Amino acid sequence: MKRLIERSRSVGEVLRWVTQNPGKVSASHYPIALHKLGQLLQQQPGPPMGVGDGRGPAGQVLEQPEFHALCQAIVSGCAKFDNFSIVNCLYAAAALGLPGESPLVRVLEDESRSRLGRFNQKDVSMVFSSEANNKALEAIFSSQLFYENRQERFIRSMAEWLPRKAENLTPYTMALIAKYVARHRLREPRLLDTIANFLLKRGEQLDSKVIQKLVFPFSRMNYRPSNHSELFPKLEAILEQKASSSPLATVNILMSMFQLSHFPQTVLHQVFSPGFITNVMSSPYALIVRRYLSLLDAAVELEFREYSGPRLDPRYRVLMFEHALTADEANRKYSYKGLVAEALRQLVGEECYRQDEVLPPGYCTDFLLWINRSGTVLPLSRVPAASRAPPATSPVTMSLRSSVLALTSDLQVVLSVNDKWHYCQNSDILVGSRAMRDRHLRLLGYCLVQLPYTELEKVSGIEEA
Repeated sequence: MKRLIERSRSVGEVLRWVTQNPGKVSASHYPIALHKLGQLLQQQPGPPMGVGDGRGPAGQVLEQPEFHALCQAIVSGCAKFDNFSIVNCLYAAAALGLPGESPLVRVLEDESRSRLGRFNQKDVSMVFSSEANNKALEAIFSSQLFYENRQERFIRSMAEWLPRKAENLTPYTMALIAKYVARHRLREPRLLDTIANFLLKRGEQLDSKVIQKLVFPFSRMNYRPSNHSELFPKLEAILEQKASSSPLATVNILMSMFQLSHFPQTVLHQVFSPGFITNVMSSPYALIVRRYLSLLDAAVELEFREYSGPRLDPRYRVLMFEHALTADEANRKYSYKGLVAEALRQLVGEECYRQDEVLPPGYCTDFLLWINRSGTVLPLSRVPAASRAPPATSPVTMSLRSSVLALTSDLQVVLSVNDKWHYCQNSDILVGSRAMRDRHLRLLGYCLVQLPYTELEKVSGIEEA
């Protein structure tokens, strides 16, 4: 039966073999049939397979009675399938483009979820053994099964599989993996180094937008890949050639490199040049590029003091962020900031701290306090406004640093509530943007007091807080 299915030349032939010979079909034959259907559909002319949109070849298959009979057979028997067949059916369904809400996918995911504790390494690693389909990978990443299991067998298996298969993957697929790794803050060196090696080998053939997606996981995870001494100079050379064609992607890539404390001087000459600025200001994404350039300019002042090229014209400088980050807002109900705020209110009074204060060059601080030489927390109303928050219109130069340190006998303190999403998964390493923010606030003269969630979750009651 396995050979008959694999040698089938049409969708109808596959369906006939499976549905007309139920006594000869075992659990292992169902994923083979689904895989074969996916291969045959990919070969058919017409629009690409849609994932459950009812259009194209996949939509036509869904309407056939024989296909419904095949799905029903899997639904009815999957409780008796071995683990390998269950996972393989789920992968094949994703590759075929079946919608996540279809009864077949729902039953397979429910069955898989109930067996998570019994899955072994082979059960999950086989998903990647012959991966070549971008849409399948995308469907797998959105599957609830793999979402729940991503930190353990899934990522461990992927880390073992990816280095061996990377050369055969398309840039789109690698970018999809990079997006997944970055989104879930997965600081897995084998995955990140494989992405870096892929970028080193193919970087010159990629457009800036794809490079941006591949570079982002390094800064997100605050991780310098093992080949950075080769990769970073190559990225600089590529950016020099492509900077003007994709301004937004260029400044995004630069931001990633800055977060890793790498400052490409020749590219900075380009992005701060009048020609680049004029080109950006006439584009629809002018404001966001101005925000990035403003933060890059501040970073140059604070961390790349030997730079002597052009700088951002002061009239174009804006705050990078004007309020709390979107992720922080979305996760507010899971944050420990409310606990800390109430503790501060009872400890020092509302007039002695500011919450969510934005400090130039645009960093949102969780809590800001002013303490004098004797250790007394002063009401912020008594602190000169120029010292408490330097004006956004002033150049991000020594005036920032001097205004922060204006009262040398006193201390400006930032309490930083580092919630779970500020760290890489299962790690005490801050994500790159948070780490750069902390570096810059210290260089501006602020004293940072870190309040990690691992300590705050141990607190019992407001008095202890």
